[in-house]
Amino acid sequence: MKLSKSIVVLATAAILQGCMAAAVVGVVGGAAIATDNRTIGTQINDQQLELEAHSALRKVEGLSDNTNLQVVSLNGSVLVVGQATNAYLKELAIKTIEKINGVQQIHNQIRISNLTAITTRSNDVWITSKVKTAIFKSNSLDASNVKVITENGEVFLMGLVKKQDGDKAVEIARNVGGVNRVFKMFEYISE
Repeated sequence: MKLSKSIVVLATAAILQGCMAAAVVGVVGGAAIATDNRTIGTQINDQQLELEAHSALRKVEGLSDNTNLQVVSLNGSVLVVGQATNAYLKELAIKTIEKINGVQQIHNQIRISNLTAITTRSNDVWITSKVKTAIFKSNSLDASNVKVITENGEVFLMGLVKKQDGDKAVEIARNVGGVNRVFKMFEYISE
């Protein structure tokens, strides 16, 4: 009997811990949405555009096996990063994304090369987390307005920010270990 009560108590504690973690994630996510310089409608449109782009790319024969692409949208401005094994596939990927409703501009950063290895992709995730952490630690910059995308050691910064904030984010990213190059693709708002 005591064993079953202990199991119930432990199970309840585990469930409540999960609820607490979900609540924390919800609050943090909600805060990011609330402080984003884009409207909620625009944020939703950007997420929908990204989903549509990934879905469209998967449907085109040859792209899913011979490319490694990531699509990120901000205010309808789309960044496409990754690798394609030849120029034809690179162009095919861009043409596929151009057909998606809501795409206003494409930043084509697809490199023609072999696809990156899983170790490179893992390193990119690590670099992204280091850059985001460094930006977050900066008290003079709102990190929720800066998207950080890393591909093969190259860091791409997007956001709807003041010019001075964009410049600060670039400077921070340049000083993070492992970053080979920084590209800024900000939209600037007035001071």
